[in-house]
Amino acid sequence: MLPYFTEKFGNPSSRQHAFGQEAHAAVEEARAHVARLIGAEPGEIVFTSGATESNNLAVRGAARAAAARGRHLVTTAIEHPAVLEPCRTLEREGFELTVVGVDHDGIVSPDDVARALRPDTVLVSVMAANNEIGTVEPVAEIGALCAERGVLFHTDAVQAIGRIPVHVDDWRADLVSLSAHKMYGPKGVGALYVRRGRRPRVKLQPQAEGGGQEKGVRSGTLNVPGIVGFGEAARLAAAALASGEPERLAALRDRLLEGLRARIDGIEVNGSTDKRLPGNLHLSIARAEAETLILSLGGRIALSSGAACAEAGGKGSHVLRSIDLSDERVYTALRFGIGRFNDAAEIDAAVEALAAAVETARSRAEATPR
Repeated sequence: MLPYFTEKFGNPSSRQHAFGQEAHAAVEEARAHVARLIGAEPGEIVFTSGATESNNLAVRGAARAAAARGRHLVTTAIEHPAVLEPCRTLEREGFELTVVGVDHDGIVSPDDVARALRPDTVLVSVMAANNEIGTVEPVAEIGALCAERGVLFHTDAVQAIGRIPVHVDDWRADLVSLSAHKMYGPKGVGALYVRRGRRPRVKLQPQAEGGGQEKGVRSGTLNVPGIVGFGEAARLAAAALASGEPERLAALRDRLLEGLRARIDGIEVNGSTDKRLPGNLHLSIARAEAETLILSLGGRIALSSGAACAEAGGKGSHVLRSIDLSDERVYTALRFGIGRFNDAAEIDAAVEALAAAVETARSRAEATPR
């Protein structure tokens, strides 16, 4: 990326001169790398500022473009707010929304999605993998039933990309949202896969109008350094997938769970134990509030709480509520993310640190007068 910050300042839309041509070539090389990672054609990749914009362009853009055919949408209860909020906006515009629930493991049933479809359904949006509990959804089955009904299928694949194999044709996907920073690329850049060919044709109403960049779907001067970084991250992710990185991460995750269970009682895994991302572990620890544990670790481990009360009313994670966890399970939930640069020694160190923190937290709780 560095030369495009310091030396190569061309605008890829200004191809009348060498500087613009150089930038255009860099963007197109990156586009090819991103497309190759998901089994798409380069011309099907639209660059955006990130997954939030990609999701908004997919959901609002597709629904508004298809409003003459129907005004019914289907999504799930565990989607990221970048999907749920655009759906709510469309509801306020007169669209109808069906939110399909998930089972206790966080998996949506294709049969439930099929039952939700109506003659006026124009879009189904189901994430490929959940950003909290790591569950991998049956998107290939859902994509197939949408294709049979002539309904557009969008999937937020931000958590899946670079972690598990992704192939848009296998999923029968029409729209796929991607983000660079979830696969070690730069922040502030993403992409939307927009299928070409196969009917019904994918039409999108642009959410930002202007100079007509990205085939008129997403106007605005392209973030060349970010796109170059995205392309390189995609190239490296493809190499990691081919070299067995998912299997290595799954082994580290299992080591982490086994180590924690050996040292701490009262551990319960949240979400599916097998249909989940290889580097994700989401669990609740009885009698140990998550926020207290994270604070006591003092930054030694980068953990997140599954119950950050960012939601209205302080009810905790909508994902954890959707899988019917008790209040205690919600507020004692922790999410571990294991990545490309973690190793077994770090896993073992995390086990030791967390075990000590849990012991301290429980001792203090027991000593506190009620």
